[in-house]
Amino acid sequence: MKKTVFAAALATLFTVNVQANTVGLNLGGQIWQSEASGILGEENTLIDFNLKKEQQSNYFIAVEHPFPLLPNIRISSNTLDTTGKTNLTQGFSFGDETFPIAGIETGTDSHTGANTKSTTGVNSNANLNVSYVDYTLYYELFNNGVFSLDLGVIARSFNGDVTVTGTTTIVATVDEAAHFDHVHSATEETSTSIVKGKIRVNDIEPMLYIAANIGLPLSGLSVFAQSNISLKDDHTLYDYQIGLDYDLVDSRLVDFNLTLGYQFVKMELDNLNNLYTNLEFKGAFIGVIAHF
Repeated sequence: MKKTVFAAALATLFTVNVQANTVGLNLGGQIWQSEASGILGEENTLIDFNLKKEQQSNYFIAVEHPFPLLPNIRISSNTLDTTGKTNLTQGFSFGDETFPIAGIETGTDSHTGANTKSTTGVNSNANLNVSYVDYTLYYELFNNGVFSLDLGVIARSFNGDVTVTGTTTIVATVDEAAHFDHVHSATEETSTSIVKGKIRVNDIEPMLYIAANIGLPLSGLSVFAQSNISLKDDHTLYDYQIGLDYDLVDSRLVDFNLTLGYQFVKMELDNLNNLYTNLEFKGAFIGVIAHF
């Protein structure tokens, strides 16, 4: 299915003969409050770390020209950063490190006959710090002043890391009542250890780029949508955004547009340097675009 879509996209790109009128430079950026959810880990164990809402940002630059056989160029930079924590209740390995699980063990000291109890608490923190740059070649397939449609291909370059840190606290209690019949006493010993596992995220993924804009009857206002879809079966990656675009400043030298909308990112990685994820990021954004 994805190979068929990819072939069709390439065929369209190389047969298009739509020509832009002038050379244009677009600069833009967005800030959005993303709500993160999902699981991550290694192949056999994926954990929900209760990921937090975080503010994300992305920026782009695009150049459009009047040469019909050459694609336009768009480069965008995006970040997906978040943290979370949980108490492990099952065995977990990450980045060549093994994390113990929380639990209680009881027994009897073989030398003194005293009752013993060992309580293990494991507080695990996840830190996801991933960014990617999209290098996009695209054609403007249609533009009549009211409706426009762009189609292209992307090389998405991932860079970053995912770190899991586990803090283990062991409280060992020795009940000496069994050793002294008339005196009840107990002693406690506490020990703490830290385990940290890290996996680097470094990959290039081919994707399909689709963008559309529809002008509304109200002057200066339009609806836009954009989607990026993975063209490989290795991972499930896609994102989209939809929103409103308002012409804030319209002059001969430069135009400024204000954008408002909703964005969604799906990142399901399958054995990327032994990293497995099924994560979603979604939220509202606000942005500006300058047209030169």
